[in-house]
Amino acid sequence: MFVYVGTYTTTQHGRAEGIHVFRFDPKTGELAHVQTVSPVADPSFLVLDAEQRFLYAVNERAEGTVSAFARNPESGELRFINSQSSHGADPCQLSIDASGKYVLVANYSSGTVAALPIAGDGSLEAASSVVQHEGSSVISDRQAGPHTHMIAPTPEGQSILVTDLGTDEVVIYRLDVGTGQLMREGAFLVEPGSGPRHFAFSPNGLNLFVINELSSTLSVFAYDAEKLAFPQLQSVSTLPDYFGGENSCAHVVVSPDGRYVYGSNRGHDSIAIWSVGEAAGEVSRVDIVPAGGEEPRNFAIDPTGGWLLAANQKSDTIVTFQRDQETGMLTPEDVPATVPTPVCIVFGGE
Repeated sequence: MFVYVGTYTTTQHGRAEGIHVFRFDPKTGELAHVQTVSPVADPSFLVLDAEQRFLYAVNERAEGTVSAFARNPESGELRFINSQSSHGADPCQLSIDASGKYVLVANYSSGTVAALPIAGDGSLEAASSVVQHEGSSVISDRQAGPHTHMIAPTPEGQSILVTDLGTDEVVIYRLDVGTGQLMREGAFLVEPGSGPRHFAFSPNGLNLFVINELSSTLSVFAYDAEKLAFPQLQSVSTLPDYFGGENSCAHVVVSPDGRYVYGSNRGHDSIAIWSVGEAAGEVSRVDIVPAGGEEPRNFAIDPTGGWLLAANQKSDTIVTFQRDQETGMLTPEDVPATVPTPVCIVFGGE
């Protein structure tokens, strides 16, 4: 098994050279360095295609691009193929649509989203669709305009969701696979001033969990695929009651068995753990554990469900946690891996 680590190389006080590749031992949790792919400019978010033949990375810069890499399944190593414009400033997240034919990218600073066709050799073609978001919300210095933050398909692939931190919306799109056009179908709101950032669906596809950067909350929604409806069930804090400092949330992940949800706090520098109710999908806090470093911007659970790796951006470390699959609790390993300004973790098979 391999681990791919996205980093900052120039922006956000970046100190890295590019994408770091590690071999991961699921028996011991050990990370062994394989390759540093450089120079790659600010590859802050990564995604593998379904067959894990190709990896795609945003290049989070003022004139944003998306880069494509071929992946060697035996060695885990990456080879650059090409790049295309993301049609926006500071692309911060990307995914692949359900058909596997398009890379979808969200450009934070410009508030745009785009679809880029994938060619047969894994290379990217010029964007087939670019959509500009409009609007604002209640926090003037962070929500004066749109800031698209995550774009990804719903579990059955019927629709595509986009969180917009600047407008407090989750926007719903449909992608015409034949033409590559993104068409808006609607939107639903989170509480004003929340700043929705990342989201994750439960494995059964019945619930959506949205982590809110500005309010440090987790919003829980039911999902009705037939009606394309997202009734809100709950909003809970990601922080302990005693904490009064500054904090912003970053990432959210659901365990492979759907029993637990994890969210990261930057400022409190912790990972919140919730259990998921079997009936409606509402959550109950289990614990909030230290992330083992500063600014846990991203984290991932390995396919076995036994490990969680946290990328601590400001302390230049990846901390490996053993995950108790019965209780959801996390226990850190003694020695973290050193990676300059790590900001994304993706697991890949052999």
